[in-house]
Amino acid sequence: MKRRSGPAARGARPLLLLLLPVQAALMIGVGRLVTGPAAHHWPLEAEDGAPRALAEHRDAPVLTAVSEWLSALGSTQVVVGLTIVALLALLGLPRIGLLGLPRTALRREALFLAVAVAAQSAVFVLVTAFVERPRPDLPRLDAAPPTSSFPSGHVGASLALYGGLAVIAALRLRGPWRPAVTAVLLLVPPAVGLARVYRGMHFPSDIAGGLLNGAATLLIVSAVFLHGHRSAPRPDRGRLPDRPRLPAPAPAADCPGGRTVLVVRHPFGCPDDLAERLRAVLDGHGHTHREQRWIRTTAERPAGALAEELAAHRPALVVACGGDGTLRACAEVLAGTGIPLAVVPCGTGNLLARNLGLPLDPEAALEASLAGDSHPIDVGRIRGDGLAPTRFTVMAGIGFDAAMVKDASARLKSRLGWAAYVLSALRHLRDPSVRLTIRVDGVRPRRRRARMVVIGNVGTLQGGLPLLPGARPDSGHLDVVLFDPRGPAGWLAAAAHLLSRGLRRHPTTPAGAAGTEAGGALEYFTATRVDVRCARPQPRELDGDPVTDGTRLTAWVEPGALLVQLPGTTAVREGEEEEQHGNSPTRTAAPQRAR
Repeated sequence: MKRRSGPAARGARPLLLLLLPVQAALMIGVGRLVTGPAAHHWPLEAEDGAPRALAEHRDAPVLTAVSEWLSALGSTQVVVGLTIVALLALLGLPRIGLLGLPRTALRREALFLAVAVAAQSAVFVLVTAFVERPRPDLPRLDAAPPTSSFPSGHVGASLALYGGLAVIAALRLRGPWRPAVTAVLLLVPPAVGLARVYRGMHFPSDIAGGLLNGAATLLIVSAVFLHGHRSAPRPDRGRLPDRPRLPAPAPAADCPGGRTVLVVRHPFGCPDDLAERLRAVLDGHGHTHREQRWIRTTAERPAGALAEELAAHRPALVVACGGDGTLRACAEVLAGTGIPLAVVPCGTGNLLARNLGLPLDPEAALEASLAGDSHPIDVGRIRGDGLAPTRFTVMAGIGFDAAMVKDASARLKSRLGWAAYVLSALRHLRDPSVRLTIRVDGVRPRRRRARMVVIGNVGTLQGGLPLLPGARPDSGHLDVVLFDPRGPAGWLAAAAHLLSRGLRRHPTTPAGAAGTEAGGALEYFTATRVDVRCARPQPRELDGDPVTDGTRLTAWVEPGALLVQLPGTTAVREGEEEEQHGNSPTRTAAPQRAR
């Protein structure tokens, strides 16, 4: 992923902030449309019935009390007060060592939150000066401020505050409760909006306007202050993040200082300043500058000249500095060679690093890997119509996820990171499902309809979302999910199921198991070989990179084919936990390679 740094990044920020006046102008235009030409057309002409219908239930004391509490969460006094508390917490918690963060780790996040709340308020005041809309003509339960009903200031302010906190939680918190915290914070603004309609303060279109205003502000301000800046801490080597249990370390290749280290570097994901810091880390572990051979990748050669360098020099170690696409290209060359690979996450998704429990800060990941041992993990092999056999380390997909990856804007990815995929996904929510057959380990083909099929060597997505909860990179098999939600209720059921499952610390799926969950929206399989055939050509992707469209995918596993450097302290700690519980670590027996 391309990242800006230095003067280029500083020059981009004023340009992005210029989008706030554009946002205000657009909101004024929408407000004039709502109060003018569109006011006498459906659905705006009928929205007066919503607050009246809710007002009929005000005789329920519980609903009235809850609505009062929710409305207060978006009030100016509460938003300002909670913003100040949040800023103090973001600046103060690292100073007392909470969460293991360095002292300056959350200053950028605090600035993001403060600017988001202030910018939203400024846009709101400007819009209400140009848009005049009276509030609903019925008894109101709150005092009406002297501002236009459009847009809802309570809703916009609550989305700037609680939505901003949700963004920070998704980016910086660790642990299985992160999805729950993020989801609860994101639910507050629409709940505030519903309460405001119940209390007779707004029409539904006012709530929609407030949500639009708050969301646009968060998008712009996050692009200015959060994107492209790595504030994740370097973890304490004695307390590395949880990762899937891997087997006991294999005999690692001896890596004395006098042996070659090949470093494959994505030029945009790993810019010059980061490359210099990584050189210093390698040097600190005995790999001098003379023993480091750096290889730049290109669009045509995602692993650079790695194959040629391996033929000329058998290195002690290969270091991959890039995203999942760079890692996949390196794994294609290294699988089966016995040469260990150190993963330095510098991409958009970094799913392999996330699933292996590596720090997402590049320097910290390299430090931890060099201090650890080499462990064998599986890789997947895949082929299809128009797709030559190739390896993958994370996931392969056909359908919705591939369309999302394919249509994600390169510019948005460079500015927003993996959040750009979310925006791309929204454009494909209404894509139809496709008829397909799936054959698992050679058994009778099953006929299905699905929006996407994902075949995974690992299973956790960004934000800790466990799409394939039983997937382990050393299991000796692949995990498969067919995803086919039916209508809005199906999407909500699938999302709720995945979020709730993310709260379980070690969700597992027994090897060979198959079953449906979330009302049939998700169907799971495990196998050493999978064949998928679709009725019509579909988008396809490998490890987050789009490949040619097609109708077929055949995937099989290569057990333990790739050696990866992983922090040794985590393996020791896991072994101690097993011993305390009276168990010994076990590994699924490696099946024979599919041919």
